[in-house]
Amino acid sequence: MTSPELSDLDYLREIERLANRVSVEASNEGWLSFQADPDEATPLQRSVNVLARALRHYHFAGDGCLDEDRPLVRLVGASVLKPGAMPAGVEEAYEEVCARIGVDPRPEGWALWNTWSDGDLKVTMVVSAVETTEGLFENWARGRALDPVSPLPSQIALVRQGWIGPMTFSPRGVKRTGLGGRPLS
Repeated sequence: MTSPELSDLDYLREIERLANRVSVEASNEGWLSFQADPDEATPLQRSVNVLARALRHYHFAGDGCLDEDRPLVRLVGASVLKPGAMPAGVEEAYEEVCARIGVDPRPEGWALWNTWSDGDLKVTMVVSAVETTEGLFENWARGRALDPVSPLPSQIALVRQGWIGPMTFSPRGVKRTGLGGRPLS
């Protein structure tokens, strides 16, 4: 199978994505270290540790690095609604969408987090964590399967049954839906 021809920038993004996967798997195996290498580390482990330390990390509020006591929300996808900046495919004005969803318009906008309840019920959380969602998009665009920490109760406007779209799929959402990089239509 031949690889698609990538631009230089896409090639670098793919290398970064693959390097991130290597460091994630090393972490899953329990030996990745961002500190000094342990004496018993093999040459491969030392090289992977150097690679992981060199990778860029796109931090944002709610990424879990500082809020370690809050659980993560596993998202299938998300979208951001803002005055004058609606997702592609949305014909309605911001105020109309807010009214349809059941929230008051805010100048900062709203984020829609599409996830599953404990019983695998599809739900959308309408949250005020717009900056967190934009940080997620930055990471998802680089193939990083990050999830945000659970929003504080004061950040949740409401939770609705079903997914509200259109949405940007998370890497997990792409995998779970079976799209694997293929277009929806």
